[in-house]
Amino acid sequence: MKLLENERAALHMFLPGLDEFLCGETLTDLESAQSKGIAAFRGHRGPALLVPAEHSGSGVSALDAVRVQLAIGSRSPSLAVATTMHHFSVASLVALSELSTGMEWMILEGVATNNLLVASGFAEGRAGGAILQPTMLTTMVDGGVRVTGVKRPCSLARSMDLLTASVQVPRLDGNGTQLAVALIPATSEGIEVTPFWSTFALAGAESDQVSLTDVLVPNDLLVRTELQPGERLDDVQTTGFVWFELLMMASYLGAAAALVERVLDNERVPEAERARIVTDLLGAVAALENIARQIPERQRDRNLLAESLFVRYAVQGAIARIVPQAVELLGGLSFISSDDTGYLAAAVNGLGFHPPARTKMAAPLLGYLAGAPLEIA
Repeated sequence: MKLLENERAALHMFLPGLDEFLCGETLTDLESAQSKGIAAFRGHRGPALLVPAEHSGSGVSALDAVRVQLAIGSRSPSLAVATTMHHFSVASLVALSELSTGMEWMILEGVATNNLLVASGFAEGRAGGAILQPTMLTTMVDGGVRVTGVKRPCSLARSMDLLTASVQVPRLDGNGTQLAVALIPATSEGIEVTPFWSTFALAGAESDQVSLTDVLVPNDLLVRTELQPGERLDDVQTTGFVWFELLMMASYLGAAAALVERVLDNERVPEAERARIVTDLLGAVAALENIARQIPERQRDRNLLAESLFVRYAVQGAIARIVPQAVELLGGLSFISSDDTGYLAAAVNGLGFHPPARTKMAAPLLGYLAGAPLEIA
């Protein structure tokens, strides 16, 4: 069995033709701001991947989703990172649809049948900010809410059809406020996309600035949760976080695997070194798949979220070992004769920048191990 054989088989099964397209493009082109990767993902029905079959989607399992994401990450890290944000938003909508009697199922059906891309406007980009705390300002009006705020960076900024954002709204019974998810069409009046991403790494993810100025969100596109601002995780947020960590790990492990593939194909590298580096990689993949296999029964379980965070930080450590080793084993000629090696070595560092940061989660995870409820910092 070849490295990534199962992953590429899953990609071929669920998004036939996408891998062939990605192989036909250079890594430089796929990772540029002008990349055709996101359009190809849409064209191969990628947006429907996590939408349940009863809502016209592909309804793939978490394990297959991880394998697809690994395969995409090995071809285009930018595309993997960008589409993770879409899948995270869809997984959260699926969780909402399972716990409410609202119209979420219609949105999911629209995503699947019309190949809509959903970007995330949650508070990921704020340095030192709490992820669960809404950053958008809201004003209640007849028929809905007006939203003002900025999300930067926001992956899929130029290709999105919908933007999801957390907002704080008054409870319908008048007793205080609650968190809600606003589903905002990208064509809404008051939305502006401007350049923000200025580094070469992951430029193909379209991570630019999305500004909202007094954007009207009708009540039927406002999904209320049971969580009040400042409270701990509810089931929907737990599910969303588990999926986010799972697929983001897969995306960056895929990029690391692309380097390991190059090492395995280089017979000048000693066998012991090749075996050592692939063992480190496959150990990380196995830990990731272990979380994925538990998703059907435990995706709302705070304990599984804690386990996924421990695995995520272990994966970060594995990548930090694997990538420098791969660059060294490939040698200086590989580094100077092609941009690919240097690019992949830079792109994989992005995992550490996604929330929640390892340093901020140290105290909450230690508290969790001592018996306290899990909190996300």
